[in-house]
Amino acid sequence: MPEGTLSEKTLGWVGAGRMGQALATRLLEAGCDVTVYNRTRSKAEPLADQGATIVDTPAELSDRDIVFTTLAGPTDFKQVLIGPDGLLSGDGKRPSVIVDSTTISADASAVVRAEADKCGTALLAAPVSGNPKVVKAGRLTMVTSGPREAHQLVLPYLELMAGGGVTYVGEGDRARLVKVCHNLMLGIISQTLAEILVLGEKGGISRAAMMEFLNNSVLGSTFTRYKTPAYVNLDFAPTFTPPLLLKDFDLGYEAARELEVPMPVAAAAQQVVQALIGHGYTDVDFAALIELQAKASGLELQSESAPVSDGLERAA
Repeated sequence: MPEGTLSEKTLGWVGAGRMGQALATRLLEAGCDVTVYNRTRSKAEPLADQGATIVDTPAELSDRDIVFTTLAGPTDFKQVLIGPDGLLSGDGKRPSVIVDSTTISADASAVVRAEADKCGTALLAAPVSGNPKVVKAGRLTMVTSGPREAHQLVLPYLELMAGGGVTYVGEGDRARLVKVCHNLMLGIISQTLAEILVLGEKGGISRAAMMEFLNNSVLGSTFTRYKTPAYVNLDFAPTFTPPLLLKDFDLGYEAARELEVPMPVAAAAQQVVQALIGHGYTDVDFAALIELQAKASGLELQSESAPVSDGLERAA
């Protein structure tokens, strides 16, 4: 779809948290017609300054062609879509497609999907990999599942938000399983980094040097480069908190039980994340795993105050 036609569809947006604002901003900057609902209206006001229209109920988005939702969990997801004053309530016009990026179970999604089908609305699951800084750098990735026709219809908007690429994985809620698997790996890698960095530091190797070597090796990745400042300089400003990570571990185990797949490594990592929360690390970034590992190893961590890169500057 040429850039000039991005404004042909009217868009709705539900959820103006940190990630929601970053994603909606990319649509607004491209000239899209966006109307926004957020339970706390004041959090949506910055989007109004960029040209969005703000409404007071999800039902007021029912006349939009496409509605995007990015919410905290299944309770909010159901309330916004099928609750009183929900997007699918009433008897009027409904969106052609709802694109949902909330991390929830397939069972929770199926309830809403059934109601959407009755209304003639396609539900596309569209979880993302990244955070607001990754969005701004144009490196966000997205995975989708649901009706292929709906995927094709909204793809230009998805590609606008997800500069790193959009992967379609089939019908139903398969994309949600992909995101859960992704976040299980996120937790495992994060704990592995904590362990090797503490081991190296106790042997006299700075965390900055260890991460430089790792990032330049075949084991380096966008993720290890991105988390380097957090691990080296102990910057735990939250991008994704331990409770949210634990929630995704729970979803992963639910899927593993259903599909009869043993997950021994993920189970060990989950227990460490649980311990992290038990030690009071709740409103911080999950990279705080390194502090827990250091305490267990008799090591007192200090920020190295090193000028390390997160790997996003070049992309931005």
